[in-house]
Amino acid sequence: MPKPTIPSALLFSTVITLTSFWVNAQDLQCYPPAWWTGMKEKKLQIMIHGDAAGRMDQIKIDQQEVKLVKVNKAENLHYIFLDLIIESSAKPGPLQINYSIDGKKKQLTYELKARRSGNGKQYANGVNSSDLIYLIMPDRFSNGDPANDRIPGMRDQSLNRDTVYNRHGGDLAGIQQHLGYLKDLGVTALWLNPVLENDMPDRTEHGYAITNHYKVDARLGGEVAYKKLIDAAHGQGLKVIQDAIYNHVGSYHFTVLDKPMKDWLNEWPAYTNTNYKDQVFFDPYASEKDRNQMIKGWFVPQMPDLNQSNPFVANFLIQHAIWCVEEFGIDGWRIDTYPYNDLQFMNRCNKALLNEYPAISIFGETWVYSVISQSYFCENKITHPFKSNLPGATDFQCLWAITDALTKNFSWRDGVNVLYNTLAQDAVYKDPMKNVIFLDNHDKDRFFTVLDEDIEKYKSALSWLFTCRGIPQVYYGDEFATTGSTTPSDGHVRLDFPGGWPEDKVNKFSETGRDERDRAIFSHFKKLANFRKSSSALTSGRMMQYIPVDGLYVYFRYSKDQTIMVAMNTSTTPKTVKFSDYTERTSDFSSYHNITDGSEGRLTDLSIPSYQTAVLELKK
Repeated sequence: MPKPTIPSALLFSTVITLTSFWVNAQDLQCYPPAWWTGMKEKKLQIMIHGDAAGRMDQIKIDQQEVKLVKVNKAENLHYIFLDLIIESSAKPGPLQINYSIDGKKKQLTYELKARRSGNGKQYANGVNSSDLIYLIMPDRFSNGDPANDRIPGMRDQSLNRDTVYNRHGGDLAGIQQHLGYLKDLGVTALWLNPVLENDMPDRTEHGYAITNHYKVDARLGGEVAYKKLIDAAHGQGLKVIQDAIYNHVGSYHFTVLDKPMKDWLNEWPAYTNTNYKDQVFFDPYASEKDRNQMIKGWFVPQMPDLNQSNPFVANFLIQHAIWCVEEFGIDGWRIDTYPYNDLQFMNRCNKALLNEYPAISIFGETWVYSVISQSYFCENKITHPFKSNLPGATDFQCLWAITDALTKNFSWRDGVNVLYNTLAQDAVYKDPMKNVIFLDNHDKDRFFTVLDEDIEKYKSALSWLFTCRGIPQVYYGDEFATTGSTTPSDGHVRLDFPGGWPEDKVNKFSETGRDERDRAIFSHFKKLANFRKSSSALTSGRMMQYIPVDGLYVYFRYSKDQTIMVAMNTSTTPKTVKFSDYTERTSDFSSYHNITDGSEGRLTDLSIPSYQTAVLELKK
């Protein structure tokens, strides 16, 4: 998520008022709503919420394989927390929780389900450098089911495609209807902006203000549509990554409207925003005051900050993460606003997910401005008392670097040298191949706009994205000439995919709907995306880079079976590649095949036009 302009403190006053307001619950609600037998972690904490929850007494479970080890009364009598141990021998089926209220005996049925086939081995397989991730904002991609455009009873009833601030009606069914398009494009994994319920009064199109962790937003199609999409994606060999938010919730989340306990949220005497200074974590001179504000300050007034040092909050969030993977069969986990979380909590949460699903991929949003900052938040080789166990990061450092390479003149420290220097610092990461590289996303200017709509520069950027180390991620519409700037609003980089709505006059899902420059970019994108699928050098090979000379940057990706040479000209004039300058990697070869234009040639001098990039497969 972006670092937004902070509204007035009046919004905070609204949130504080809401924390003391409670909506009467007629029935007891359990969170998680169900669990599974056969999990590696035997402990389970059930939050029970309802007007009578705190008056539950004489609680018993008459099943030998499930033990009630502790009953935790909350400060708020609308909550109670039950600590269970589910033995390995427990069988799927209804679990009866017996209790009494005011002397009257009652019974609550809790479901224990059988795990998915494979117990985490046939799903949750994660993404890696062989994948191409396609990021979609569901509300803006395609409207597959107009019946869910408005849901009675939900707070936000706006639906207006003429403004970027309202919902537009895209949904999960719309994504499912275009899986064939995505697969043909060369995509192997989908990352969706958050799909969980956002029952807020406005700006609910982005999904980052969760109001119920255990509901998929009904305006996207709900749980049924989400399961159908994931099953259909898996049926076509596509993986699905879920967007997770641990740091905060929406101000209408039920635990904000009716707080379980006083310290459920990080609250201050007066509204206190995070300082956005990630450096305080490793700065040897940082004050505790600044560290505390970084972690416990709120990201934005409309999204209350969760107190992850509260063990009940921590359990609630960790169990929800596991529940989502098991319930929906997702493959990867992207974590929003990673540096603003309690990092000890995040280590515990990552460990819990990886314990149940060893192959799942986890990467965190690390919107920071130095390699040392970014590497601090994931597995690294830095000598520091705190060691993160986050496998990978969203590589903003490479984004800043490729931007400099294609927008600034070459010098010893500017232009493409920034890209070279950034990658040279990969030594600090445990495994830089797990970092996710990208050109833009839902919070950043469209890269085609960043490059002043220069087609050759943009094609060079795509060539770099599909050949550099790491896991490439694109944003919907990157495959053709999509423009947009976050000024004056981030909604302008979240425009609808043309053709996603029946009334659209232009349909860019179809070749006939694309203009000449769309087709030029689309062809380049699709050719490289599909080539890399079977390229051992690009999906799992090593990397070697050479110091840029006068704006010409050359690097290699290579495996025992294949060598790819990439020559990027970031200069305003043509440059000549002398293959004899790179004999460490070229000496065993005599010719090349140009992946993007299909040309063949001998390893003699090769001219690269201004701002173009040659992607060459070397041949013997």
